[in-house]
Amino acid sequence: MAKKTVKFVCQSCGYESPKWMGKCPQCNQWNQMVEEVELPKPKGVFLHSAPGSETKATPITYIESNEEKRIEIEFQELNRVLGGGIVAGSLVLIGGDPGIGKSTLLLQVSSQLAKHHLNVLYISGEESAKQTKLRADRLNVSSDHLYVLPETNLAMIQQAIDELNPKFVVIDSIQTIYHPEVTSAPGSVSQVRESTSQLMRIAKTKGVTIFIVGHVTKEGSIAGPRVLEHMVDTVLYFEGERHNSYRILRAVKNRFGSTNEIAILEMKEMGLEEVQNPSEIFLEERTKGTAGSTVVASIEGTRPVLVEVQALLSPTFFNMPRRMATGIDQSRVTLIMAVLEKRAGLLIQNQDAYLKVAGGLKIDEPAVDLAVAVSIASSFRDQPTKADDCIIGEVGLTGEIRRVSRIEQRVQEAAKLGFKRAIIPKNNVSGWSVPKGIEIIGVSSIHEALKYTLGE
Repeated sequence: MAKKTVKFVCQSCGYESPKWMGKCPQCNQWNQMVEEVELPKPKGVFLHSAPGSETKATPITYIESNEEKRIEIEFQELNRVLGGGIVAGSLVLIGGDPGIGKSTLLLQVSSQLAKHHLNVLYISGEESAKQTKLRADRLNVSSDHLYVLPETNLAMIQQAIDELNPKFVVIDSIQTIYHPEVTSAPGSVSQVRESTSQLMRIAKTKGVTIFIVGHVTKEGSIAGPRVLEHMVDTVLYFEGERHNSYRILRAVKNRFGSTNEIAILEMKEMGLEEVQNPSEIFLEERTKGTAGSTVVASIEGTRPVLVEVQALLSPTFFNMPRRMATGIDQSRVTLIMAVLEKRAGLLIQNQDAYLKVAGGLKIDEPAVDLAVAVSIASSFRDQPTKADDCIIGEVGLTGEIRRVSRIEQRVQEAAKLGFKRAIIPKNNVSGWSVPKGIEIIGVSSIHEALKYTLGE
């Protein structure tokens, strides 16, 4: 009889070691090494495809390049994030914090798909059938084409898929599913990798779309091996605070669409509802006439979104002033503050700086530099900007204001919400039609921008 081999696997990165170690040498995480038993495979045995499924190499000129068929649901926000709808045979991974609404979202999506008379199999590994039914009643979800199976054994799940032949399958969650031939515990690196690999084969061979729920670690990344995100077709992150009703669904990987799209959803008593105009949501609680507050038009995917950038500066009594930022890269804030001190003459080296993007949105594009700079200067001077100003532009290290992309869409969104003036880079002024009711001011340096916004 073949001898069993014991190995220790890091649950954070998948590093394998023949002996236990307190600290993983690959990811430097402590107390992540877990013992697993590996059964040796017989020599001379090779894996083969299923009978009749053998494939051959084909010249690329003979391959048809038809557009992937997509199925649209009632959630237009989700359709846009997925690239126009759900692609048949795709594998979609949704991650998020506990209690953020992943199961609620997928149960509502399952109900909408079942309305098209398409069989949907909902695999619940964390709840019983009665518990899932209670949540479905709360969300007003009911359909004869929606099947619920409380199961964690992957072999039984595959058998149910073969018998029911559904078009869509939901796995809630992948950390509870176990492969019977893998000796490690459910949720381990080996189990998650093998289970996802088997589900991927089912999705591609049968043309079944599979949604997988993934837990996240305390750092915010999806738990399990990194290869999990490489195996699936689409990776969606569900972001937001449990005490805030708004949720952000962000695509970080999508083989069938853009990876910069976001969807804004609102959690209500009857479930999640999509937000048609997120700019109004992010600006509805804005306090006008307050120093340190500016509005910028950011591009999220294919859609412009107006958000408020807030800054608070206060004198520090320590040698090293604090620099904190929420929703903006902190290194970018430090860079902009250095430009303001060197090029605009603001003595802010002895000031604690706190910056935030209101509404919980994370912005990572150069077009918000000028709004951040004006917010910092406004708070430092204790002088508010005009409430109907929208500030757009990238700030260079020499104090110049550089052009940004898609300026017409940004200004149109600002004009639609009633802003009267847009401060933009001078090189972006010409070449497009200006909407009615908004004044365009082109600036070429940080001095000009502060002159128009703060009167300096």
